[in-house]
Amino acid sequence: MKLSHVNHSGKAQMVDISGKPPLHREAVAAGKIILAAETLELLKQNLLQKGDVLAVARVAAIQGGKKTSELIPLCHPLSIHQLDVQFRIMPDGIEITAKAVSEGRTGIEMEALTAVSIAALTIYDMCKAVDKKMIIGAIALLEKSKREIQG
Repeated sequence: MKLSHVNHSGKAQMVDISGKPPLHREAVAAGKIILAAETLELLKQNLLQKGDVLAVARVAAIQGGKKTSELIPLCHPLSIHQLDVQFRIMPDGIEITAKAVSEGRTGIEMEALTAVSIAALTIYDMCKAVDKKMIIGAIALLEKSKREIQG
């Protein structure tokens, strides 16, 4: 198998996408952060010292998704048309889902994955004073699609 981000000498390289046509691209990623029941209750009642955890995590996720190319060295900077971040409170934690949309020459999955990761890290940061056993995990790409741009 040939890796696209490795040149003929085995060195890392940024892939040349200049010859690829722009396409409508979407990606959905998800992850979960496990929290103590007491922490979830404080979060639901908006009683944590740092404020509205999910509102801050949503903004952080969007900001993080937009900065993916600054965080992941070989990612191309993309024009992101949408980053929708949703949270679902479960009995043992919070499920995070991010949908990223772009029209460009390369995929948008790294932006969706980064958004989920940053949301989880933000929740962790905002809850760490009351919960020392949080676990971030199961971050995965759920969907990826591309199609010709209608226009």
